[in-house]
Amino acid sequence: MRKQNTRISEALLKSKRLKVKRELLRKGITYVALTAIGVTMLLPFLWMLSTSLKEPQAIYAFPPKWIPEPVIVESYLKVWKIVPFARFYLNSIFVAFCVTIGQVMTSAFAAYAFSRLRFAGRDKLFFAYLATMMIPYSVILVPVYMLMVYFRWIDTYKALIIPAMFTAYGTFMLRQFFMTIPRELEDAARIDGCSLFGIFWKIILPLSKPALATLTMFTFMASWNNFMWPLLVTNSQEKATLPVGLSYFQEVYQYTQPDWSLLMAGSLLAVLPVVIVFVFNQRFFVEGIKLSGIKG
Repeated sequence: MRKQNTRISEALLKSKRLKVKRELLRKGITYVALTAIGVTMLLPFLWMLSTSLKEPQAIYAFPPKWIPEPVIVESYLKVWKIVPFARFYLNSIFVAFCVTIGQVMTSAFAAYAFSRLRFAGRDKLFFAYLATMMIPYSVILVPVYMLMVYFRWIDTYKALIIPAMFTAYGTFMLRQFFMTIPRELEDAARIDGCSLFGIFWKIILPLSKPALATLTMFTFMASWNNFMWPLLVTNSQEKATLPVGLSYFQEVYQYTQPDWSLLMAGSLLAVLPVVIVFVFNQRFFVEGIKLSGIKG
């Protein structure tokens, strides 16, 4: 009997060891695959950094060298002098900041109305509003541009900011998050004499920081990287944003070979604010994913 129990315990022990080994192997393969994917995604940025620090002749060297010899930082100084890069930078910061604040505010107000208020035709109106997401951006581009011409907003900050301050996607995302907030909190605040705006400002918004941070990050990145719309509605360098401003480097060298180290330096400087926004909002972004996963 003892021998039989010993054999059973040894078999169980071997089974547990096999399970542990399989789990470790699975985790190891997963980590290796994720690391490979991460390195693959970082390669273009590393090549951009390497090119920005090279001499013009070393860029076309074969086989290519990842570590520049010698390291040249003149491109980061020249980029501010050849074109009004500082003006492009300030324009992008101003436009992205205004669009982000406006889009988050309008989306939050609309989401609060669609999720917490009761009025006739609310759901039908929301579905109609949501249906606008199915319309391709290229379809509405010409009508919106004609409106900008009619309002005489071409080559102004109004054309860059106001049309981008409203989004059905942000309203939908915040509405779904607002609906997960318990109504008991809202009822308790109403009993204490809190107004509708007070409930929205003191209860709904503080509890929705992860969703608001996620929308803020997405909106800022989309506005910062937007190229087509600023290209259409701006005619002068005084109103051009960074994506449009980077194209001016090609005009400088239109009869010669482009200075790729200069373009890569400008591109890296353009990516920097997006990285900063992501770093500061990463904690809220991850928290929003966790909350949505728990509540889903």
